[in-house]
Amino acid sequence: MVEHANIRVVHRGGSKINFRAPVITSDSKFLLCASGECVKVYSTTTEECVHELRGHTDLVTGVLLKPSNHLQVYSCSTDGTVKLWDFADGILMKSYFVGQPIHAIYASGHHEGVVFIVASGMNVCVCVCFFVELFQLVALHLPQSGDQLAEGLELSAVLPDVKASPESIAFGRGGEYIASVKGLCLVVFFFRKQKTFSFYLKQNSGNGRKNTFTCIACHPKDDVISTGHEDGKIRLWRNFNHKKEYTYLTLHWHHNAVSSLCFTPEGTNLLSGGVESVLVQWKYGQESQRDFLPRLGATITHVTVSPDGALFCTSHADNKITIIKSCVKVSAVIQGLVKGDVTTDLMVDPRSKALVLNGKPGHLQFYSLQRDKLLFNLDIVQQEYIHELGLQQVEVVKAAFDSSGERLATVEERKPKAAELELSLKLWTFDQQTQSFVLDTTISAPHEGGITAMCFAPAAVDHRTATLVSASKDGHFKAWQQTGPSWECDFVGSYHSLAPQCCCFSADGSLLAIGFQEVVTLWSPATWELLTTLSQPPGDIRNLCFGRLSCSKYLMGTTVKNLLCCWNLLTCSLEWSTSMDVSLLLSDPLSENMAAFCTLDGCTDLFVFKPCEPRPLFCQKAVCPGTVTRAVFSPRDSLQESCDESCQWLNRSQLYFLSQHMDLMTFITQAEEKQLMASNKQVPSFLFCLFTLSNRCIDHHPDTSARLLQTPAHVLPAATFLCSMFVQSLLISVEEMESEKEEEDSFDEEEDEKTGVVRAKWASMEAGEAAEAAAPAMTRTQARELRRVKKMERGWLSGLLDC
Repeated sequence: MVEHANIRVVHRGGSKINFRAPVITSDSKFLLCASGECVKVYSTTTEECVHELRGHTDLVTGVLLKPSNHLQVYSCSTDGTVKLWDFADGILMKSYFVGQPIHAIYASGHHEGVVFIVASGMNVCVCVCFFVELFQLVALHLPQSGDQLAEGLELSAVLPDVKASPESIAFGRGGEYIASVKGLCLVVFFFRKQKTFSFYLKQNSGNGRKNTFTCIACHPKDDVISTGHEDGKIRLWRNFNHKKEYTYLTLHWHHNAVSSLCFTPEGTNLLSGGVESVLVQWKYGQESQRDFLPRLGATITHVTVSPDGALFCTSHADNKITIIKSCVKVSAVIQGLVKGDVTTDLMVDPRSKALVLNGKPGHLQFYSLQRDKLLFNLDIVQQEYIHELGLQQVEVVKAAFDSSGERLATVEERKPKAAELELSLKLWTFDQQTQSFVLDTTISAPHEGGITAMCFAPAAVDHRTATLVSASKDGHFKAWQQTGPSWECDFVGSYHSLAPQCCCFSADGSLLAIGFQEVVTLWSPATWELLTTLSQPPGDIRNLCFGRLSCSKYLMGTTVKNLLCCWNLLTCSLEWSTSMDVSLLLSDPLSENMAAFCTLDGCTDLFVFKPCEPRPLFCQKAVCPGTVTRAVFSPRDSLQESCDESCQWLNRSQLYFLSQHMDLMTFITQAEEKQLMASNKQVPSFLFCLFTLSNRCIDHHPDTSARLLQTPAHVLPAATFLCSMFVQSLLISVEEMESEKEEEDSFDEEEDEKTGVVRAKWASMEAGEAAEAAAPAMTRTQARELRRVKKMERGWLSGLLDC
């Protein structure tokens, strides 16, 4: 089978924004952070993503402001390149090719033309079959050539053995030295003396906790190094330029490892953060005085400060960035897709078209795929989350929407070590007033065992009562129906004491299929009568999906014995089957297409097909490493028009899936990718129509003024980017100047012909009448200008008034 090269797998939002420490610009207007293969630029006031800096082909591992130019930033990546950007306009200025993966980048204003990078060194054998990768700090000398791509760069080693984490290296006062921590060792390298001093700590402290270094920060004004440790302590090192005379002061507030340290630009305060979700501000010189900003929501992973000291910034373990005004209050929160264990299926909210899955502990997150932004979190558990190792928390394990998006069902459970399973089924209704879901009914212990599957019956033409079916390990399935504002159990069913594993309604709601281990049963939701059982394939049923539209007479199923089966519901017989290790089977709600993710040789392959024929419409090998267990079809806002048969399955819906590393991926066609690239590069011409009064622009864009006035300011390009095009639109071309000159010459000729007639008329008038009728004569320039105004298009005025 031939793979289709015009469709490829790409990241579609949801990348980590907490992977590296964010960078705040000198004017505190923008925040830059590494996000997958790009650098995102956010507004610190509106929280919106202004634009993305794309150019790397692999994971971005560092972002750094250029010390000599506050409008430019460096970025590094594991693709082996360092890139220089103009972040205000999103322009790539230069690329430096190193040729080996880069894991961190540093710079100092006192080392011009040089950046320091952490690159892969060598693999060292520590036992017979175990290797440890070493990293080294290298000085990269940047050439001043005008070429956009620089290769063959000069590299010089600074420190031979460092950690890959950027939190483990920091520049000292005036760039005189650089300090690095790894394990139990602190290393300080002085550039002028070319000397290295090393300082070691004991393995454990007095209370038995580890002294391992976790992070480092250097004071900007004094020769002081601050280090964080796994036991929650902070040490302030002094006199480290004399190996035998060094001293350190120990500070302790954190009860667990210190994740990040940062001094303010003037060195008056030291900021620290950790698992407590509290930003601690230590007064330098008066360390007993501390200020706290608590309840930031999740473990703090990075702490940074803006160059002017106006803003503090914290990254959190739940893929969130919090912007704080001088440790007083939170001014903005930039929330990415929360990464974690997804126990629910990937779902699309029918109302908002948002992606819904597990978020913060005990929450469901609603994530906008179009804007790549978290919309809101829905608190399902409604309990305070307590961070304690080994504590059994209440988790949301199942969720389902009805077809209209008006109702939501969730299942939460808690598994104590020496007690029975705590299980709750909650039913929610969307409230138009609050624009959120409101809890209707809580059913405690809906089943005696864990719930394995749950689904709503589709909305029927006769508007039957809303119905929810849940299947459980206790060997029963239950039908729940809404009676007024509450829900109650309407039917309990079973089949030969077998445990149901999956359930699914047909598109019209007339059939319910439930897989009881190796048996597929069909039920009538109207009477809850068992209609028939289908032929038993070898192995327990894993997934069931009804066909849609022209394929509605088919039922698809997968088994744990690596079989994909298709039953004909009219004949109640097996139509066809094939041997495939299908990890996930799902159907497109807007077409007959189905998608099957199959695992082979440690990778996942995708097959798209119609149940009426076993020949796939599309296949892609090695979509991602590992096994795909979560995917969803998301309806498109507008229908795509693809002529290629292999791409037509993406016309109505787009397929999203989660990789084993929790990356949100999707499939994109070449035509769609070119369209996106063109829309990013093209500057809309209607922005200049009202200013230049160009007839051509107004004719092509009759709704120009309305579009301009209704466009949000934060999505428009930067003014500096539009300035050159706006000025260009005001300039007069050579052709226009020549045509105007011809008009002036013809106008002068007409004036000369009319001069004699005018003089005769004035001579025949009487003196008194001539005095009364006399008016100031127009100059030739004024007459020419009046003629030009008469020919001007005035259609823009009506468009402006209509707004």
